Amino acid sequence: MAENIFPVTYSTLASDAIVHQVLPAYDIGQATSCQLWHRGLSDVYFIEMPTTHYVMRVSHAHWRSKAEIAFELELLVFLKEHNIPVASPLVTTAGDLYIEIKAPEGQRYAALFEYAPGQIAQGDLDQLQGYTLGETVARIHKAATDFQPHSQRQPLTLDYLLDDSLEVIAPFLCDRNSDLTYLIDIIDEIKTQLQDIPKEPPYWSICWGDPHSGNAHFTEDNSITLFDFDQCGYGWRAFEIAKFLQTSLRTGMHRKARDAFLEGYQTVQTVTSKELNGLQAFTQTAHIWMWAINLTHAKIHNFSRLNSSYFSHRLAQLKLLHSPDWQLF
Repeated sequence: MAENIFPVTYSTLASDAIVHQVLPAYDIGQATSCQLWHRGLSDVYFIEMPTTHYVMRVSHAHWRSKAEIAFELELLVFLKEHNIPVASPLVTTAGDLYIEIKAPEGQRYAALFEYAPGQIAQGDLDQLQGYTLGETVARIHKAATDFQPHSQRQPLTLDYLLDDSLEVIAPFLCDRNSDLTYLIDIIDEIKTQLQDIPKEPPYWSICWGDPHSGNAHFTEDNSITLFDFDQCGYGWRAFEIAKFLQTSLRTGMHRKARDAFLEGYQTVQTVTSKELNGLQAFTQTAHIWMWAINLTHAKIHNFSRLNSSYFSHRLAQLKLLHSPDWQLF
C-alpha cells in the first residue's frame, strides 16, 4: 500500500529536475547550469548554456490558470511578431508554449523565455529610459488592438481591481473599523470618478499590467526589452500609465523620469484630458490591487509580514495617493 503524501500548498521544483525532465522538451542543447533565481508570483530559474542564457518561469498553482497563462504567452508571441521588444517564449519540439508539471500541490506550468539582453537600470530610470519605456508601452497598446487570443484572461475591470481586492483585504481590517470604512469610501469614490472612461479602443486595450523599471532591461545603448507580463489583460491604457506611476512613486523614482514616461507614451498615442484627470484615481486603484495581490502571496509564503505596521504602511500610502500632493516630489 502506497504511503500517503502530506498535502502541500507550495513546493520548490528541483533545479536538476528542471534540467533533466523539462528542458529536453526544447531544442536548445544541454544546460550547463540551472538555478532558482527568484521567487515571486512565479518561480524563475536562470539557465546557462555554453553560449547563451535562458529564463524559465514556473507558475504557482494558486495564481494563474492554464488559460490565463496561455493568453499571456500568445500575447508575447504576437508582440514579438509585431516588432515590440519583449522577451518571448520558446516553442517546444511538440509545438507548445508551455509544459504542464504535476507538482505535489497541483498543476503548474513552465515556460522557457529568451534572456532579455542588458540589465535593469542602475539607480532606477533616467529621463531617456523613462521616455523609452513610455513609448514602448504605447506601442504595445497600439499593436495589441489586432491581437486575437485563443484563450481568455481576467479583464482589468474596476470590479476585479477594486471589489475583488476589497474581499481579500477586508478580513484583515475587521478590528480596524475606521480603516476599513476609509478603504470602502475610497473605492466608492474611485468608481464615481472613473465611471465615464470608455471601455473601448483606444481607451481600452491590452495592458502589460506591471510596467516598471524592474521589468525592463536596457543595453548600454539604451535598447529596451520588456518581460514579466504575468499581470497582463484587457484594461484601460490610463490604468497602465497609473500602474507605472504607483510603482514609481512607491520606489521614489524622480519626477523627471516619471514625466518622461508620459511624454514618451504620447509620441505614439495621445492621452485625453479625461484620462489624465483620472490618473490619480487609477493610481489608487493600482495600489489597492497590488495590496490584495501582495496579501494573497504573503498568506502562503510569509504570513509573518502581515502585522499591524504592514497595514498601517499600506493605508498611509493610499492616503498619500489620495491627497492633493500625491505627485509633488
